[in-house]
Amino acid sequence: MRLLFLLLSLTLAGAALAQQGPGPMPEDPVKALQHRQAAQPGNNNEAWREVRSGDPKYTTTTVRGRETEVAIQSWGDTWRRIRNGPMMFYGGWLLVLVIAAILGLYMWKGPVKLHEPLSGRKMRRFTAFEMTVHWTTAISFCLLGISGLIMFFGKNVLLPVMGYTLFALLTQLSKNLHNFIAPLFIVSVAVMVIIWLRDNVLRSYDWQWFRRAWAFFLRSEHIPSGRFNGGEKAWFWGGVLLLSIIMSTSGLVLLFPNFDQTRWTMQHAWIWHVTAALLYIAAAFGHIYMGTIGVENTYGNMRHGYCDETWAKEHHEIWYREVKSGRREPAGGAVPAGAPHMKEDA
Repeated sequence: MRLLFLLLSLTLAGAALAQQGPGPMPEDPVKALQHRQAAQPGNNNEAWREVRSGDPKYTTTTVRGRETEVAIQSWGDTWRRIRNGPMMFYGGWLLVLVIAAILGLYMWKGPVKLHEPLSGRKMRRFTAFEMTVHWTTAISFCLLGISGLIMFFGKNVLLPVMGYTLFALLTQLSKNLHNFIAPLFIVSVAVMVIIWLRDNVLRSYDWQWFRRAWAFFLRSEHIPSGRFNGGEKAWFWGGVLLLSIIMSTSGLVLLFPNFDQTRWTMQHAWIWHVTAALLYIAAAFGHIYMGTIGVENTYGNMRHGYCDETWAKEHHEIWYREVKSGRREPAGGAVPAGAPHMKEDA
């Protein structure tokens, strides 16, 4: 009985509300502002609060676009604080610590050395096309990295030293260089991924390299690997592919703002772009170190395209034995005329 009475009461209340019709319309924002000005002359806090909310009904313009009626985008200040705060702090320390770790490792252990003397017999490691693609990517990456770091850290690091005039010229040059070199980098990275994708597929023996990587750096321990070792494959998949995709797609959003992107989209693209770039640069420090002074007799491989048989046997033994047994040809096919003769092992 009580339940029946409760249901009857709710039904009658709903009917009464329905007869009352819709509630009063919200007050027009312009009239509300006029009333507020009459009651509190000079108090525009509420008006500016509404403008900062991004509500387009408080501003108007004859120009038509996705955000032309948004006078103040408050997330822009959030982006500024993220840029000048945690990203600059943690990004700067990341680069400093990576450089310090590389210098410390080199001063402590020196380069990874060969256990046997060079044989004098050469193997073709990279073709002319592969070297061209690599150096195009490397040089464009360095130009992008330097110009990007100038634009990101320059105001705090270079401006106090150079002064406004020189710093303005350097920043403008960096900006133009960054914008025009970027497409070359994107194309060269895409070509690099295509030509080296097959050789960077992870194999079972690569996991041994990951498990014993510390011994490679600290003891110069020989770890068998294919044409590229586990560290080089990690650089390929994590840097050359993943970080390049993030950096390139976000960079294109920033480079071509005429595709009707919102400011919110541009700000988030910038955060993704710089985060990927800082990680990429930090990883590149390690890659450059290993390819120059970190591993003995390595730099000449990419400069000339050939490696010594001793170097190949100690650092890429599986690839070395595949080439020597005829299961695969050296890079570029047969050794060209004039190259040192490759003799079989005794």
